[in-house]
Amino acid sequence: MKLHELRPAKGAVHKDKRLGRGEASGKGGTSTKGNKGGQSRAGYKSKIAHEGGQMPIQRRVPKRGFKNPGHVTFKVFNLAQVELLVEKYKLEEFSLENLYVNGLVSRTDKVKILGNGEIASKVAFKVHAASAKAKAAIEAAGGTVEVLN
Repeated sequence: MKLHELRPAKGAVHKDKRLGRGEASGKGGTSTKGNKGGQSRAGYKSKIAHEGGQMPIQRRVPKRGFKNPGHVTFKVFNLAQVELLVEKYKLEEFSLENLYVNGLVSRTDKVKILGNGEIASKVAFKVHAASAKAKAAIEAAGGTVEVLN
């Protein structure tokens, strides 16, 4: 048996009964839609989150907290990770372009360096932010840190 020889079992496929083709068809009159109301009308679409008059879930659930519109999310790299990445990808400059080319960040990500771990290699950094501890460790290893806007 080959893929193009596959067929449904005999009797498994049949034509759908056509709606609204006279009372004798068994599906005439209201065409199985019931009497009156929005759902029986042409073009009916239910409203998103409409629960038939019941108080919708997004209004029943208590609201908590506050979403800060000015919050900035960083893609974080610790010095220990940086050391491994520099060795793995043979980086001389830890910049957004190099990280993007190697598939470590997306185009719109903002990068921050944190000071967890050790760094021995002399690397130039071009990132959006760096902690004071990370900056000190990088400069002690002979590297430079350039903070982007």
